[in-house]
Amino acid sequence: MEILRQGLQQRLTVQPAAVEEQGREIGRIGASVRDGGQTREQMMVTVRYGPVSALGKAFAETWDKSAFTLVMIGRMITGEVSWRNISGPVTIADYAGQSAKLGVDYYLKFLALVSISLGVLNMLPIPILDGGHLLYYLVEIIKRGPLSERTMEIGQQIGLTFLLMLMAFAFYNDINRLFSG
Repeated sequence: MEILRQGLQQRLTVQPAAVEEQGREIGRIGASVRDGGQTREQMMVTVRYGPVSALGKAFAETWDKSAFTLVMIGRMITGEVSWRNISGPVTIADYAGQSAKLGVDYYLKFLALVSISLGVLNMLPIPILDGGHLLYYLVEIIKRGPLSERTMEIGQQIGLTFLLMLMAFAFYNDINRLFSG
């Protein structure tokens, strides 16, 4: 975590403590902002961007979220992050509702995050997805010739099987979350 204290930026290591809340164990760091009696609205700062700088900021945010999604996928593959973090439509709908209750801006940010994550997933080199088609094109460039119909068909079947398994796993995680609290 990085903080700004008396004009100096400092990097701190934070270890969340396991706390039970509403029957679920969550991580809590126990940090808060000194409010000095101010309301949340008084503490917030609104930053406005012009059209050109807004596009630049939007591109940078999209890039950061895309990179984060790829890092998390990598950490799931290496086992650093649990596969239980994969969510399906039930959890996404729940979080959409929670974000909508916080306001339109939170809801739109949530929708953008889901959209970016799906876009990154779509570009993975898995046959049947757009990234899989790009992989086929790359192989054809290297091979200097087209792939056989049978090879592409097998690739599509493997890709479809993988996606169906991933969707079933995400749905299983959703149902498990519903019944375990």
